Amino acid sequence: MTTATVTLAAIAAALLFAAGRRGDGSVGRGAALGWGTFRRTAPLMLTAFVIVGYVTVLSPQDLVQRWIGPDSGWTGLLLAEGVGMLLPGGPYVVFPLIAVLYANGAGIGAAVAMTASWATLALISVTFELPLMGWRFTAVRWGLSLAFPLLAGAAAQWLFGGLP
Repeated sequence: MTTATVTLAAIAAALLFAAGRRGDGSVGRGAALGWGTFRRTAPLMLTAFVIVGYVTVLSPQDLVQRWIGPDSGWTGLLLAEGVGMLLPGGPYVVFPLIAVLYANGAGIGAAVAMTASWATLALISVTFELPLMGWRFTAVRWGLSLAFPLLAGAAAQWLFGGLP
């Protein structure tokens, strides 16, 4: 078991204990809500893990190293930022995909740039952001966020993998 699993299990146990102390049926309602969430997300998670498995098997290591490897420089960081913008889904999809690319030779700078880009510039979020926040807000946020993944990736590459 990982530290994250143990930590989440401890939090779940504490919440179960707190719900049980209330004595108002919170244990059953919480379990039912948790089961419902699991049923809705299990197909997505299973699909994501299948994709990660095939990406692991099929991604050519030499191609990954050439395009976004430690020696790919600013071009690799820009490409990683672009890929990060296009990554679909939540962290249960994105982090395993980036981990596979990193294990197959992506530089630490590219992996950081890709992660930061997904977190700040994911195109899927624009479909929610535009109707709720409007064009002006979206343009300002995007404009200010564009440099961050590149700077974060360059800093990571410089500090932990050599100057890009």
